[in-house]
Amino acid sequence: MRMADHRCPETATDLGGSPILSIGHGMVAPAMALPAAHSHPEPLLMGAATATVTVTTGGRDWLVPPGYGLWIPGGVEHSGEVLRRGEGFTLVFAADRSPIDWPEPTGVAVGPLLRELIVHLQRTEHDDPTRPAAETLLFTLLRPAPSHDLRLVMPTDPRIRPIADQLVADPSDDRGVDAWADEVHVGVRTLSRLFAAETGLPFARWRIHARVHAAIGLLAGGVPVDAVARAVGYRKTSAFIAAFSRVTGQTPGTYRDANRPELH
Repeated sequence: MRMADHRCPETATDLGGSPILSIGHGMVAPAMALPAAHSHPEPLLMGAATATVTVTTGGRDWLVPPGYGLWIPGGVEHSGEVLRRGEGFTLVFAADRSPIDWPEPTGVAVGPLLRELIVHLQRTEHDDPTRPAAETLLFTLLRPAPSHDLRLVMPTDPRIRPIADQLVADPSDDRGVDAWADEVHVGVRTLSRLFAAETGLPFARWRIHARVHAAIGLLAGGVPVDAVARAVGYRKTSAFIAAFSRVTGQTPGTYRDANRPELH
């Protein structure tokens, strides 16, 4: 998926009079060359199926983990960075035909049904008789996610940004402040002060938020709660559930259950 033009040459499709101008889908990786900050009149939805990316809009960094996307209105300057290799997608919408007019960047949950719809629309010709119904369902499913889902403030200070990037890429890393201070050659007090000033949270609490954000993506993919707890650095599932509930106000099972397809 080439983020420079928001198209994947192998898979993006010009969809004529549809509200969706193009759909790009493919693998993204940290080594990819991504564009500098830019804007365009068309709104877009950037999402991650299995990748983890950050998107910067107006000086704010959004963490977009697997199972989430970010709606970016037309005219909003943005750039992106891939933190973890995986599958990503971009939908570009017609500025004058999109049913969604959110004025600010907005996080959305991308559950299994929405992901399948994106794949279906990518493979469907614009004159296919099933297309209007599929597009209507897609726009119906696009709903703002709870603000805490993507509310992980990433620091910009070059002394501590590598720590944040590493913890996002590997939330199970359990090194403490002392070890990280040695790693980046910064004093413990300086590191603690910078994290609080840049993110609004002490280091330990910021790491909990980073782990919860990573967990949300795994839960959205249907991974069992016990496995998610281990993947994000908790030896005891009960400790993970408690931390998750403090940050989100909900249990991990709520997020997992919300992404299971309903059976009738």
